[in-house]
Amino acid sequence: MRRLLLALPFALLPLAVAQANEHNHAHANDHAEHGSLDAHEHGAARLNVVLDGQALELELESPAMNLVGFEHAAESDADKAKVAAARSQLQDPQALFGLAAGNCTVSETELESALFEEDEEHKEHHDHDEGSAHSEIHAHYQLDCKKPGELKQLNLGELFKRFPATEKIQVQLIGPNGQQGVELTPAKPSLSF
Repeated sequence: MRRLLLALPFALLPLAVAQANEHNHAHANDHAEHGSLDAHEHGAARLNVVLDGQALELELESPAMNLVGFEHAAESDADKAKVAAARSQLQDPQALFGLAAGNCTVSETELESALFEEDEEHKEHHDHDEGSAHSEIHAHYQLDCKKPGELKQLNLGELFKRFPATEKIQVQLIGPNGQQGVELTPAKPSLSF
């Protein structure tokens, strides 16, 4: 399954390029001011989704600014509380991605960020993030869905609600109906499988 998720960006590349060209043409001035989604862009995130049989895999990549409100190391109690709250909320993919249907259970959750590292054992693994002026948060989920046919849509409404600094999420999805790429926003938070 991991190989499928890693192949997703390549499989959707023609679709993403076509969408990017259309989007860039329509919003050239906006992108000149704010940069592209390929760069670290506050307010923007990426989500890769693969539904293969009963296995559902999701991978969210976001600037820390979108999820905790800052990108520096958490030193104050208030900052540490924000990091802990974001980490706690990211532990619930069913709520964040609107996955109540399908009788899905989480089999694996991985959350990675220099902001989450508190002990030396994990700190060594993420030293490359500390030198960066831009902190990222990566969340990877594997779910086992007993009734995958009941999964009709992905709904990011709760994610946008819990993390209001997230303004748009570029979603790449491979599911039973093929592959698709779309940008979801708080006004348009869902996508059919």
